[in-house]
Amino acid sequence: MREQLRRLDPILIQAIIAAALSFAHIHDIAAAAGQSGWKAWAYPVSVDLLMVMAWKRIRTPDVPKRAAWFWFLTSLAASLGANIATAGVLDMENLPVQLRVLVAGWPAVAFLGGSLLVHSHKTPTVEPQAPAEEPPAPPTNEEVPEPPKEPQRPHLVTYAEAADILGCAPETVRGAANAKPPRLTKYSGTVPNTVRVDLNEARRVINAKRPAGV
Repeated sequence: MREQLRRLDPILIQAIIAAALSFAHIHDIAAAAGQSGWKAWAYPVSVDLLMVMAWKRIRTPDVPKRAAWFWFLTSLAASLGANIATAGVLDMENLPVQLRVLVAGWPAVAFLGGSLLVHSHKTPTVEPQAPAEEPPAPPTNEEVPEPPKEPQRPHLVTYAEAADILGCAPETVRGAANAKPPRLTKYSGTVPNTVRVDLNEARRVINAKRPAGV
């Protein structure tokens, strides 16, 4: 038990004592102003709760602090005034009319302050928006890429057809085909009549073998 008492924070003990004294002083002022019974005890509760609510709102980030500070100072003034009034400054048996009016109007003031503190919302934090990206400009005529050229497919014909088109003997076409069989000819099966020759390649080979000026 003694070890637990030693561990108590002295600041916490001092705060509890001060709160109890202030609580009792507000009760005494309310009772002297004609508020008897449970009503006299409700006054210090409303004062202290309003102070705690205001202080909690002050400590909350992203919340307007001006209203919270106003209600905190208002409740602090009520508590401090009660402490001073019970220190022999006023006649507790015959309080001034102004003080009785303040005590009678305090519940409405505390209700208004508590309602405003509870319903105060956080200010929305506006995040900076990134600038909208401009759409890419359409390419000009100079920047338009040319479509890829399709590879020229071989024009496959028979030896006789190639000889008629090129104006040469079929043997010449056959010799050109035998010179470049992988590129000039295409076989389908084993029938000789199905042999095909690439006309374009045959023309190139035959023209390359012709003497100049012919």
